[in-house]
Amino acid sequence: MGLGKKTIDDIDVKGKRVLVRVDFNVPLKDGVITNDNRIVAALPTIKKLIADGGRVILCSHLGKPKGPDPKFSLKPAADRLAELLGKPVVFADDDTVVGDKARAAVAAMQDGDVVVLQNTRFRPEETKNEPAFSKDLASLAEVYVDDAFGSSHRAHCSTVGVTELVPVTAVGYLMGKEIEYLGNAVNSPERPFVAILGGAKIADKLLVIDNLLSKVDVLIIGGGMAFTFLKAQGHAIGSSMVDDEKLDYCREMLKKAEEKGVKLLLPVDTVYAGSFPDPIDAKIETGSCGLEIPDGKMGLDIGPESRKLFAEAIRDAKTVVWNGPMGVFENPVLNAGTLAVAEAMAASGATTVIGGGDSAAAVMQLGLADKMTHISTGGGASLEYLEGKELPGIAAIQNS
Repeated sequence: MGLGKKTIDDIDVKGKRVLVRVDFNVPLKDGVITNDNRIVAALPTIKKLIADGGRVILCSHLGKPKGPDPKFSLKPAADRLAELLGKPVVFADDDTVVGDKARAAVAAMQDGDVVVLQNTRFRPEETKNEPAFSKDLASLAEVYVDDAFGSSHRAHCSTVGVTELVPVTAVGYLMGKEIEYLGNAVNSPERPFVAILGGAKIADKLLVIDNLLSKVDVLIIGGGMAFTFLKAQGHAIGSSMVDDEKLDYCREMLKKAEEKGVKLLLPVDTVYAGSFPDPIDAKIETGSCGLEIPDGKMGLDIGPESRKLFAEAIRDAKTVVWNGPMGVFENPVLNAGTLAVAEAMAASGATTVIGGGDSAAAVMQLGLADKMTHISTGGGASLEYLEGKELPGIAAIQNS
């Protein structure tokens, strides 16, 4: 595994209390979980610790509550976990997270038992990484395991503070997989290495573009962010999304790509319509960027020639990392570009890594998730990883 961190295969947990930071930040509607992928993703780590005789104490955040709020209780997640494990799971419903109920539940544990703590963000100290809450969490455990990649870019009590107070720390299988696939893809890729960036905002991906230009053979830019690059090249982009403050940055990146011998591919045609959001049966038109997007029209997806161009680059790749859709993929009339990229990746035979967030939602929605090598569970965390940043939640874990 990359980064040389201790994993759960390196530690002895028999008879020990193991605090595991999981990502149970699941979508809820009227108290019912609408997608349990994150709970399912944590099962291999939880099952391994149970099988090894650990006393497993799980903690996670859910949403952004401002203090204790029953709408953000982790009880639905605890109940769903019990169903998936086929064994009882105790939910410690303390507003203070580590209160009398949690302490009693932990004191009563036998080897292989599972306790779920209440939402870590019920404590205001959590997001400020303040010592009082870190001490409370650490007081429950002899071992700490981090399996929540999606929160690893945040220095919170449950991801960083607690690691300084527990004698043994390690990463779980899910975190290990993220480090292995994202880390290897970016730092020691099999070449040709193609990175695809999409989505709306250039500002979110400024550092990613800069970092990737030192690593990739081909950089594909689509989605809303492509229009700032196209405008920087002198194309008319109608009323398409643009970040005028970043035009010089785009010119600088185009120059850097040329200097480094990186092929930087931008759309050569675009699908546009009168406004967004359009109804599904909106009048969609396609024009080449050479012919320009007319005034009052907005680019909403890449066109057929761009789909071919991008698919060809992906077909020749050995490693592909993708973060951000090519258009408004939620609208079936505007998902052709995103679908073309996903299908090209699925057929490429390359190591394919999806960088969480909207790209992950897109491949799932398009039914191609099982054709990808790895789908990251962390949108923001995977972006920061692609920027080349050290993530505090990973850095805090002991080295192997």
